[in-house]
This record gives sequence, C-alpha cells and structure tokens, in this order.
Amino acid sequence: MDMIFSPIGFDDAGSGPLYLQLQKRLVEAISAGRLAAGDSLPAERDMATMTGLSRVTVRKAVQALVANGQLVQRRGSGTFVAPKVERLEQALSLLTSFTEDMARRGKSVESVWISRQITSPSPEEVMALGLGIGDRVARLERVRRSDDVPLAIERASLSTATLPDPELVQTSLYAVLESRGLRPVRAVQRISAANLGARDAELLGVPIGAAGLRIERIGYLPSGRVVEFTRSLYRGDAYDFAVELTLPPQAGALERTPT
Repeated sequence: MDMIFSPIGFDDAGSGPLYLQLQKRLVEAISAGRLAAGDSLPAERDMATMTGLSRVTVRKAVQALVANGQLVQRRGSGTFVAPKVERLEQALSLLTSFTEDMARRGKSVESVWISRQITSPSPEEVMALGLGIGDRVARLERVRRSDDVPLAIERASLSTATLPDPELVQTSLYAVLESRGLRPVRAVQRISAANLGARDAELLGVPIGAAGLRIERIGYLPSGRVVEFTRSLYRGDAYDFAVELTLPPQAGALERTPT
C-alpha cells in the first residue's frame, strides 16, 4: 500500500489534475488486486500526509470512486474497497421468479423482509389489479440477495383474493401462487432507468444516485385476469437484460420472394 500513496510521481504536470492521478492509482491497485474487496483505506488526513497532496484533493479522488461504486464509505468506520459484483444476464423472454433465476445459475437466494402486510390499495394498485370498492391488497416488500450480495428491491402487490396471507411467502412468491393454481402465465414488463435515492441505495449497498433499473411487471392468468403487480429496482452494476429479436413473418416472406 505504501507505493500507492507514495509522493513520487505526483509532480508530473503532464499527467492531469492531481486528484485524477490519485484516482488512477487507486483504480489500478484495485484492478491488480493490491487493494482487495473489503480492504480499508487510510484516513483522508493520512493519505494527504503520505502523498503530499491536500485533503481537498484526496477527498475529491475518493468521492469520485465512491460515486462509481468502487469504494464504499461507512459512517464511523472509514472507506473500504467495494465488493466485486458479478454481472448477471437476464432473459426478458422468460416469465420466471428471482428464486428460479438464481437457482438456474446455482446461486443461493435470500430475502431480507422489509414488510408483509394487508392494507388498503393505492390508486395505482386499484388500476393495475382491477380492484373494486372495499378490496384489500397484500403488499410484499423485500431485498433480494444472492450469495450475500443485495441485487434487487422487490415490491409486489396482489389482491387478498389471490394472496389472503402475505406471511405465506417465505422465499418464492411464484411457488406460493403455483400451489394455489394462480401462477401468472403471461406478463407485461416496463423497464426504465433510475438513479437510486438514499433509502433504496442504502438497501442495495450502493452510493446515492447510483444507476439502477426500474422494472414494473403486471402478471396475468390464462383467463386474462391480473394476478400480480410488482415494481422492482435492480442494481445497474449487476444486471444486463437481454431479449432475442426475430424478423416478423411478413418481412421474412418478403426476403425469400424472388425479384
């Protein structure tokens, strides 16, 4: 670690601003494994003393790496190298649950429950679920983790006719619905970009303002009845969503028509 914070080399004016030079050293040390996940960095004043840079310069370099997720700061504990997150590719053509997705990859699954309750529906839930006057909803809110890494926040709403007791859901919502003959067979999903607010960022262990993916899913039974309204936030640094595209039938026929 001494070489990372050596004052030698910081006097080269052609290498760019001093905070970028320190930032580059830290990134290279993390990439090379000289700084491993969980390693703590010296305090800002100590880094300033070792490098000969000002505390303002050190703080600027560190904050830039906190913002992009390579470092994490814990109040009262210090600054640490963030754990590496494996990127996962999720196919959009399959109607599966988080539990099923992770099981297919041979990964562990854990739910950190925030709340499970029966309550009056919001106007959005009334519209999405097609509820009537006096209907109630079961709301499930949890952080979904795999191999001890928080990956997504899931907020599901279902009518109490579908899920009379939210405590029935321990791991997989879809497993509970399937046991009741109410598993969705079709869904419409909408995906949009999001910058995570303070609460969601804390739940996912990422910096405030980090990139995320907001996914809204409405699931349907074979009859066409809506059975599920789920809004999820996924870590942008952990997920790639993929979909296979094919030519529509008419386009394919036109390509095969002789000219």
